[in-house]
Order: sequence, then C-alpha cells, then structure tokens
Amino acid sequence: MKKLKFIKDEGSLFYKELNEQIEHYFTRNGIKKTGNSKMFFKIFFYFGLDVLFYSLMITSHSVFTFYLFYLLMGLCVLLTAFNISHDAAHGVAVKSKFWNGVLFSLSFNLQGNNAYIWGKNHNESHHLYTNIEGSDIDVLNNPLFRMTESQPLEWYHRYQFIYAPILYLFYSLNWFFFREALMLFNFSSRTIKVKIPKSEVVKLILYKSLYIGYMIVLPIYVLHFDWSIVLLAFMLNHFLISLLFVGVLGVAHLSDYVVHPIPNANNSLSISWPKLQLLTSIDYHPESKFLNFVLGGFNAHAVHHLLPNVCHVHYLNIMPIFKALVQKHQLTYMEMSYGESLASHFRFLKMMGKNEHLIVTQYER
Repeated sequence: MKKLKFIKDEGSLFYKELNEQIEHYFTRNGIKKTGNSKMFFKIFFYFGLDVLFYSLMITSHSVFTFYLFYLLMGLCVLLTAFNISHDAAHGVAVKSKFWNGVLFSLSFNLQGNNAYIWGKNHNESHHLYTNIEGSDIDVLNNPLFRMTESQPLEWYHRYQFIYAPILYLFYSLNWFFFREALMLFNFSSRTIKVKIPKSEVVKLILYKSLYIGYMIVLPIYVLHFDWSIVLLAFMLNHFLISLLFVGVLGVAHLSDYVVHPIPNANNSLSISWPKLQLLTSIDYHPESKFLNFVLGGFNAHAVHHLLPNVCHVHYLNIMPIFKALVQKHQLTYMEMSYGESLASHFRFLKMMGKNEHLIVTQYER
C-alpha cells in the first residue's frame, strides 16, 4: 500500500473546528462517543433476530417457511453487520475494547468472512485513502469493471452499466469463496496486496467451514430436504444480501460526483484529508431516523469517514453541527435522495465504460 501525503487547505480548518465542536457537544451533554442505551438495544435486537430466524428456519415444516426464514435470517445477519460489526470494528459500539473485539469477531466471522482482514484494511486503507487506487483496498482492479482511469478501457466496458446488476448478485459469494481465499496465494482483485498472519489463516478456514456447516450441512441433515432445496436457499440468500450490500455501499463512493485523486510522483495529493472525505462520499437521507436504525449510519457516509470514533447512534444529533461548519467553510457536501445517488452510480459506470478519462459532474445543492 502506498502511503500518501496530504496538504493543508480550507478542509483542515474545518476539520479542526469540527472536532472541537463535537468534543464540546459530548462534554456538554455528559455522554460518550461510544454506543448508548439505544445501541445496547440494537445489539440485542439484531442478534436476537439472527437467532430467532435461524431457529425458525432449522425447525421448518415446509419448504415455503424454510425459504422465508432462511432469507429473513440472511437479511438480519447483514443488518447486524451494518449496525454492530462496523461500529465494533472502529471500537465505538460499546465502551470496552474487549467487548468491541468480541462483537466484531462474533458478528463478522460467523458470516464466514475474516474479521481481521476486513477490519485492518478498512481502517488502515479505505478510511485513510478513500478512492485512491493503490492505497484504498476498496478500489478494485477487476477486468469486468473499469473503475479508474488507469485501468484499460475494453470494448465490453461500454455495457458494464447494463451487466453490473447481474454481477452484483455474486458479490457476497465471491467474497466468501474467492476473495479471501485467493489472498492466501497473494492474488487479489484489490489494488493493494494483503498479508494474512498464520493464525488468521487458521481462523479463515475454520469459520468458513463452520459457516458451510450451519448454513448448508445442518439444514440438510436436520430437515431432510433434498440438498438442491438447501443449496438454492443458500444461493438466494447471497443474491439478496449482495444486492443490498452493494446498493447501500456502492453508491457512496462510486458516483459521477465523487473524485478519484491521483498522487504525484512524490506520493503527495493536492488536497487535505478532510476535504478528500467530503469529495469522495455521497450521503442519502442522512437525517432519516429509519435509515439510521436500519443501515447503521451508512447513509451518512461523510460524517462517518470524518468521525469514525463516534458511534452511529449519535449521527442524527451531530449532523446539524457538521452541516453548519461545512457551510461556514464553504466546502462541498454531497447530499441527495437515494434515487439520485443510485442514478449517479450508473452514470459513473456508463461514463467509465465509454471515456478514457473520468469527467466529474459538478455537484449543485
């Protein structure tokens, strides 16, 4: 991973004042930046739904109820990741470092994906160097998609905005079966290399085996359904969570409004880190109580990137502070409806499939 240097600009002063006012807000109200009673409720609520729907699934008496509870369980596991895994990875779900680690490991590893790989690279790569190829692990180098100017433009890329939704269906399956497994052989579609400690290799294999066990093997053994019925449920579950995952997160950084900065020969950028976060994040309905509860604050992506040390349950209260300071320092903050953000995502795909260079659309409030 290339480590980059940032400059100081108007975003630097904004960020300094933002942190000061956020500190004042929490001190004045006598509260912590970590999760509160609302977060504790969400932890028990989402984990409870996971257990409930798995129990109903594994005791189903018909194929219809089996599919219903299987898919509801898969949906709730994804929402658990949005609301608990993510904040726990940043150490802010609860006050205790130990319990944050337990919550993150439990909720992430039991999905069959390695918590260490995602957590380390999410915090040390994506949050530091958002949308910068070679430094942000979430910038893909997949031949089927063209996401950056440096990637070669092939004839079939002109159709990527059409076939993208089909390939998006396989996002979760690819993550489970190939993405991490190929990293063991030093091969990845990511634009940076990832080294995995031996202990994590053992965990990776163990948890993927457990996941296959309780998601495929155990239902076949207990329910005596034909294996094809269970396998189809497994596939449909991953199709569902893939579309939801990409639909929630893909629009945040892959848009014709956001920038994809290119460092100079000295690995420096002509932008400050706070300004980078504002210019690479799309927010949709950031003040929605419903989306904050369901998506764990992922719809308020700019605030999260700037303040990863604050639990998402506080976003609704600190959003006015954030917006006022953005306006005061005359910075660009991109907020829109979900429909607009989704349309922008597909315009981005279409543009990158036709043009050699990315033409960023000017955002207007």
